[in-house]
Amino acid sequence: MQQVSPSVAAARVLAGLRAKKQQRERIVALTAYDWLTASWLAHCPVDFLLVGDSLANVVAGHESTLPVTMDEMVYHTRMVVRGAGGVPVIADLPFLSYEVTPEAAVLNAGRLVKEAGATAVKLEGGAELAPTIERIVRAHIPVLGHLGLTPQSVLELGGYKVQGTHANDAERLRAHARAVQEAGAFALVLECIPGTLAALITADLAIPTIGIGAGPDCDGQILVTHDVLGWFDQPKKFVKQYAHCRQIATAAITAFAADVRAGRFPATEHTF
Repeated sequence: MQQVSPSVAAARVLAGLRAKKQQRERIVALTAYDWLTASWLAHCPVDFLLVGDSLANVVAGHESTLPVTMDEMVYHTRMVVRGAGGVPVIADLPFLSYEVTPEAAVLNAGRLVKEAGATAVKLEGGAELAPTIERIVRAHIPVLGHLGLTPQSVLELGGYKVQGTHANDAERLRAHARAVQEAGAFALVLECIPGTLAALITADLAIPTIGIGAGPDCDGQILVTHDVLGWFDQPKKFVKQYAHCRQIATAAITAFAADVRAGRFPATEHTF
């Protein structure tokens, strides 16, 4: 029997997400930005990993996602793919890598697949980007959409705010969601919108919705792994921390420093 490559297996997993929606089986996803994190997430029951441009905030310490470059996204995606095994890896197209022309979007999406090994790409935007989504999909690259709070639009939005709270805005988001689906996206991230609106959009669409700060009625959920593990002091409203790694790490390093200063480390068993 011919062996299936990890990339083909990953593509099949993504193709099966619509069946999960039909069977009411919830989709689970997390972010990864490096080989080590991806290598242990590969042994967890997740459906896909996202190399988000949120690495600007989480890894690089920027205030927004805007500074991330294509080269940086290729670099981090390549690391994650090496650690992910057969788990699908989706990579964000960063700010200004797809908005200018559909041709540039296809070339940059192609870099994430060809150079970095991503299974699919994600981009932010609605009906205005439908032609771009169509062009990328025609190039045989799966596209994950993203609506609601779109961090690359933070300057236009005037900050990180819940979107779709007014009736007109909610209807506009529903129309954008349908346009993204019709353009060929295989799924749609809904970020920071009211739960009632997310439920309506989820019911509107045949493709799965993946929520982050969008309530319990999406077809799946995604969070930043560092938020889930408690690497930050102040969790966001929509985050549930399942561990407190920052506290554990601080206590461990404090104990290490105390052992060094007291002459307890290295001991005989640590010495050649």
